Parts: sequence; structure tokens; C-alpha cells
Amino acid sequence: MGKFIIEGGHTLSGSIVPQGAKNEALEVISAVLLTSEEVRISNIPEILDTQNLINLLKQMGVKVTRNGKGDYSFQAVDIDHEYVQSDDFVKKCAFMRGSVMVVGPLLSRFKKAYFPKPGGDKIGRRRVDTHIDGFIKLGAKLDATDPHKAFCLSADRLKGAYMLLDEASVTGTANIIMAAVLAEGTTTIYNAACEPYVQQLCRMLISMGAKIDGVGSNLITVTGVDSLHGTSHRVLPDMIEVGSFIGLAAITRSSLTIKDVSYRNLGIIPDSFRRLGVKIEQRGDDIFVPAQESYEIESFLDGSIMTLADATWPGLTPDLLSVMLVVATQCKGSVLIHQKMFESRLFFVDKLIDMGAQIILCDPHRAVVIGHDNKFQLRAGRMTSPDIRAGIAMLLAAMSANGVSEIDNIEQIDRGYEDIEGRLNALGAKITRQ
Repeated sequence: MGKFIIEGGHTLSGSIVPQGAKNEALEVISAVLLTSEEVRISNIPEILDTQNLINLLKQMGVKVTRNGKGDYSFQAVDIDHEYVQSDDFVKKCAFMRGSVMVVGPLLSRFKKAYFPKPGGDKIGRRRVDTHIDGFIKLGAKLDATDPHKAFCLSADRLKGAYMLLDEASVTGTANIIMAAVLAEGTTTIYNAACEPYVQQLCRMLISMGAKIDGVGSNLITVTGVDSLHGTSHRVLPDMIEVGSFIGLAAITRSSLTIKDVSYRNLGIIPDSFRRLGVKIEQRGDDIFVPAQESYEIESFLDGSIMTLADATWPGLTPDLLSVMLVVATQCKGSVLIHQKMFESRLFFVDKLIDMGAQIILCDPHRAVVIGHDNKFQLRAGRMTSPDIRAGIAMLLAAMSANGVSEIDNIEQIDRGYEDIEGRLNALGAKITRQ
């Protein structure tokens, strides 16, 4: 298990380019299974999660060619159906959260798919009911007694249906859309997730010949077609990385330029950081964060304490609340961080408290942060990364701290951030991997 050694207290400068969006990449890579023709995808982040998924596709029989950094061609002609029904396949899928996205394409094109309980972050309960309920509404049969100890879904032919999702699940919406594009008839998905990742998936599928209406809304209509063809697609910049770098500039009181951010796809993220007092300038499609000596947290108009809460798009993504919480520890004022979607994502704050942060953990979902206003630095500490987003938040805290910190289990960070120490060291950070 690797670790980072971080020498804190260094001011950063320069510019950084965000990687491709991890969550979008996992969806569009899985979608290559829907056609036997070549699909070329660029700007794929070469991180642990995407590499694991690409390797899984290779083992399934997909022909994969790496054309260059982040640029891959896929052709799913000769799928190894014996492997796709093997114990090894099911075990690998159970280990990888991203593997959940191959279920819809496999069921749609090959009429059978295994759905093990997926792995990934340890951030609390993550239901897959939305996925399975959607597949059943499309006509799939569910066998929960399979010897693989996984859900087995099968269908002679999926048929379009109306469905009202019990939650606006991003992966659930994407999976159901991929299952519906080759189904017979029309599928209507209400309370659909409409994140940019889902929009991008829909645009890629449309370029492959799918018929999808309502892209960008919570009411999506899919008219099934007989087959899809090849295409090329470019993954958006990762909005979570963009937000992480805004937080990085703020916590280290540094001046940074974040290049090519696809600003129109950031939604409420810039304004959420502005509520913490962080100045953000849009310069074309770049973001410039100037160095500030102090960041003052806004209050609501009636004078009550500011609340930052996650919500489905176009609300604030839950993946950035950990970063915002760390930034708030050095701001002037107080803020309530309300993590609604996952019940374990705030448990890393005990390490921040050990570092000198003033945080009251109210319950698994809420924490009140009382900012230091940079009156004193956080103390260096030793931490273990429980998940991707807490890991990057810990890294930001360590970079602002006085002394040398250690973060263990950095494989969690590697799942979501490509060569993070190399890119941050180029800005002036002092991070060593061991």
C-alpha cells in the first residue's frame, strides 16, 4: 500500500489542465459494447478506475488500441461469452464500481448480464435497485439464486416502457439508457439524472445512431433502433478536478490558472466556492483564482449561517463537499456542510480535527466548520485515505499544514486523479510517493 509524504506550507503558482472526466469516461467506455464497429474515445483519464475497466473489456474480448495518451479505439466484435459468465468476470465486476456500467450494454446487445454488488469507495450504502428496477421494466427477468452469487438478468428482447425512477441516479439513468437504445419501442425515463456526464453519453449514443430526446432534462425519451454504428467522442474535462484545483488555490493562498475547464458544464461549482469567499475569474474557457490573504464565508440574507449541501444536478455535486469542507477550515466565518447522499463521507473530519481544524461533526451527514481565517496553520498529521474524494481533501489539508504529513492508502486517490503528485509538484508542491 503506497503513501504520500507531503511537506506543507508552500505557495503554488502557474497553470494546470484538468484531466478528462472520470465518471463520463466509465459510461462512454462501457457504451462501446453496444456496437461491433470501432468507437474511438479521446481525453480518457489514465487513472486506476478507467484502466481497470479497459482491462476488463479486453478480457471480455473487446479489441482495444491505445492511439496515444488518453486516446483509445475499441471494437467489440468477438465477445467471449464464456468469460462474461465466468466466476472470474463476476469477481472482477464486484471489485470495481465502474463495472456496473457494462450491465446495460451487455443485456441490451447480448440478452444476458450478471450484476454483482459493485465495489468502489467505502462511503456508505450505494443502492443498485434503480438499475435493476429499470431493467425489469424493460422486460428483463431477474434470477437472484444464481451460483455466482450475483443477480442474473436475461431477456429475449427488451421492450420500451415508461418508468419513474425512485432516485435520479446518474449511473442508473446511464445504464437504463444504454439498455433502452436497442430495445423494441419507446422508453420514457422520468426523474432521470441530467448531469453533463449523462448528456455526453446521450450525445455519443446519438452519434452512433440512437434516437434520444430530452437530453439535459429529467425526462428522457429513447426510441429503440435495430443497431448502432461506430463513432468518435471526446470526454469533457473533469468538473471534480476543476473544483479540487479551485480549493487547492484557496487553501494554499496561491494564484492559479485552471485551463480549458468547459466552464458552461461546471454548473453551480464556481458560485459555491464564491460563497466561501474565494474569488474566481472566468477568462474565456479558463479559470483564474487570485491569491487572497483572507476568505470570508457569506451568510444568508437573514443573517443565518451559510449551508453548503449536495443535490442532484444542477445542484452541487457531493464529490466536492470534502474539498469545500477543508477550504472552509481556513476561511473567516462558519458554514454547515450537509452531505445528504452518502452517510460515511464526513467521517474523515476526525483527522482534520487532529490537525487543528475546528469542526463539529453533528451526525453522519452534517458538520459545522468554524474557520480559522488563516490565524494559524493546520498541524501536519498522518492519515489514511478512505475514498477518492476524502483522499484529495486530505492532500489539500496536508499541503496547507505546518510540517510534514503522511497519507496512506493513496491507491484510493489514484483511482480518480492521474499523476496528481507530478502535476502538483510542477506548481511548487512538495509531494513524494513511497
